[in-house]
Amino acid sequence: MRILGIDTGLAETGYGIIDAVGGVCHVLEAGVISTASDADLTIRLQRIHEVVSSLLDEFTVDRIVVEDLYAEYPHPRTAIMMGHARGVVILAAAQRAVVVQSYPASLVKKSLTGNGRASKDQVRRMVMRVLKLTEAPSPDHVSDALALAICHAAPTRTRAGVRAPSGRTMAPAVAEAIARARGERP
Repeated sequence: MRILGIDTGLAETGYGIIDAVGGVCHVLEAGVISTASDADLTIRLQRIHEVVSSLLDEFTVDRIVVEDLYAEYPHPRTAIMMGHARGVVILAAAQRAVVVQSYPASLVKKSLTGNGRASKDQVRRMVMRVLKLTEAPSPDHVSDALALAICHAAPTRTRAGVRAPSGRTMAPAVAEAIARARGERP
């Protein structure tokens, strides 16, 4: 399965494309879409849409994964701007009939680290381990986008056992890889 994770933001939108096959994830492409803070909102949104559209045209993806928006932001204007950026990402997906899945940040963190309140550094280190990267993805938006993609490919640990976010049972090889990366015995 080819998955595009996108960490939406107006100033910087991180993206990461992974292939998840047979319980192993590989990075195909990752980066950040930057927009000028002094540019008009419509120009900034157009840039995000164009780059995401270009990625979708270059890489045939099975799923796009974004982070859920939540109701209480300390700065409501930030939430509105994120919503605009998220909207153009979803539009680019809809124009190509690609399904968009969203997960809460706590589920993404729990899926990778076992802790829904993990720090950005903990998530970044797990992204490096799962994807066998020698350098940390930078900036944080890229790491967060890759974490979203991995979350879709990998399960969360629940009391009932290892389950994928969608409720499907994950392949034993992926469960073992996540457990080893967390320092647990599979």
